[in-house]
Amino acid sequence: MTTPLSRREFLRLGAGATALACGLPGQTAPVSSPAPARARIPSSGVEITRIGLGTWQTFDVGGDAARRTQLAEVLRVFTAGGGDVVDTSPMYGSAEAVLGDLAAEAGLRERLFLATKVWTTGEAAGVRQMEESLRKLRTGRVELMQIHNLTDWRTHLKTLRAWKEQGRFRHIGITHYVASAYPEVARILRNEPLDFLQLNLSLDEPEAAETLLALSADRGVAFIANRPFGGGGAFARTRDRPLPEWAREAGVGSWAQFLLKWVLSHPEVTCAIPGTSRPQHMRDNLAAAAGPPPDAALRRRMAEHWRTL
Repeated sequence: MTTPLSRREFLRLGAGATALACGLPGQTAPVSSPAPARARIPSSGVEITRIGLGTWQTFDVGGDAARRTQLAEVLRVFTAGGGDVVDTSPMYGSAEAVLGDLAAEAGLRERLFLATKVWTTGEAAGVRQMEESLRKLRTGRVELMQIHNLTDWRTHLKTLRAWKEQGRFRHIGITHYVASAYPEVARILRNEPLDFLQLNLSLDEPEAAETLLALSADRGVAFIANRPFGGGGAFARTRDRPLPEWAREAGVGSWAQFLLKWVLSHPEVTCAIPGTSRPQHMRDNLAAAAGPPPDAALRRRMAEHWRTL
């Protein structure tokens, strides 16, 4: 692994990549918007779009032809809008296989930054599971392999490093979804060279912003924001509530964009991965990365307003 960037360089590169965004912000952005906002992975220099696509629940549709057709359109809108990061896991039911099928059928594999995970115990079981993930994704390599929720992480990290050396993974990382695990996450970050960290980050779950965003930047580790819409109740809170006018004036076109722009306002965040099964929502999510992200003052105002809902 290359020497991690300093936090100052990390943030400078992230801000510079974000400044590449163009097009007018709004509730729905045209999928052909050029130069979507991108951020650089510190360890490799590879650039990825700041809005990705999560597959938890949404891509777990098995052989349902109608739902697969709808998801194929989601992927089309996503890639036409410049999106590349798609995150999945063997924990997500049929999501890996559905994603692999749809990407292959549409000829999208080379346009995607595929991220999946290992989620089992034992070296042999981990190898079998990762081989099966590659088979389901219809590929011989993925851009990112992560240890899901730190499950048997010491065992799997050895395999991940070996497979990275072989070129089967471009990047490796760890994930978790509960704040109680953050002290262990911090210890691993301080002691193990990694490329990526994926944690929950949203207005409903802001804990990672308190310490781990800064630590990931200090260690030169790219940060993926999981569950940027929170635990599922965010849109129930906003139902029938208008966006504040000051948010619209700042380029926020919907409550989904409000939530995503708050996440992307943290310069340490490399990519957020909201999930959706609706093409129109995919367009709206992509539009959240248009224009400059909120500054620190606006980020605080957004959080304060969210607490009043």
